[in-house]
Amino acid sequence: MLNKITSALPHHLSFLKRIIRLTQQNEQFCGLSISGSASTNNLDKYSDLDLVLAVKPQHYEALARQRKELAASYGELLGCFTGEHVGEPKVLICLYQEGDELLHVDLKFVPLPEVVQRVDNPIVLWEEDSQLSNIYQGSDGHYPIQSLQWYEDRFWVWVHYGAARIGRGELFEAFEFVSFLRQTVIAPLAKKAHGLEPNGVRRIEQKLPELANELKGILPSMDKAELKSCLYALADLYIHYREMLSTDLASKGFDSEQVNVNQKAQTASLTYLANI
Repeated sequence: MLNKITSALPHHLSFLKRIIRLTQQNEQFCGLSISGSASTNNLDKYSDLDLVLAVKPQHYEALARQRKELAASYGELLGCFTGEHVGEPKVLICLYQEGDELLHVDLKFVPLPEVVQRVDNPIVLWEEDSQLSNIYQGSDGHYPIQSLQWYEDRFWVWVHYGAARIGRGELFEAFEFVSFLRQTVIAPLAKKAHGLEPNGVRRIEQKLPELANELKGILPSMDKAELKSCLYALADLYIHYREMLSTDLASKGFDSEQVNVNQKAQTASLTYLANI
C-alpha cells in the first residue's frame, strides 16, 4: 500500500518499509495503518509519521508493557514517551535517527476494535484478512469538537480570568492565556465555520490565511494595554464565529441545539476588562 503515498521521502519510506516488515512478523499485530499528512498524501520533509498499530485484543495488555522495547526495534530510537499530555496515553511519541534525518513518529498501539475511533481516514499499510479495511469502510473519521454551547458556557468566564491576570500584573500568565484562547476557541471555531477540521492552529497559515493575518495583527507583547487589546480582539472574533456557526448548526456538523447566548456574562466580562 506504500505506492499510495507518493509524497513520502526516502527517510519516510525506509522507516515504513522496516516497520511493515517487523509488524507483519509479530503475531500480536493484525494490521498497520498510517494517518495524518500521509493519509492525504501531503508529506514533506518536516512531516512526522502517525502510525496506528492494530493489536489482536488478547495480546493488548502484554504488548502495552513492551511498547518501548518494540519502538527501539523499529529503528535508531533517540527518545520516546507516552502521550498523556495530549490526552493520548496509547500513543508512544518517538524520535528516530533515520540516516541523516531526524524523524518524529507517533506509534499508537490500539486493540483492533478501537481503531474505529479516529480523526481521519488512514491508509492501510498491511492487514490480516481485510480486518482494518472493513472497520474503516464502515465509518468516516472526524476530528472531535465540543458543542457550540460548550464554548459559550466557558468563554466569558475565561475572558474574566484573563482580564484579572492582567489587572494583577501576572503578564506571563496573561500572555499564555491569550495563546490558549487562540488555540482552544478561536482557531477550532473558525476552521469549523469554514468546513475544515477543527484541529487548533495547525496549518492555519495555509488553510485560513485571512484569519492567520488577523491573528498575527493581535499578537501580544508583555504590555498591559496590548494584552487588553488582544482579549478584546479575541472576544470580537469569538462573537463573529459564534454567530456564523449558530445560523445553521447542523450544516456545520454540530448538534442542532439552540445556543443560549449568555449576554449577561458577556457584558459583565467585557466591562470588567474595560475597567482593568
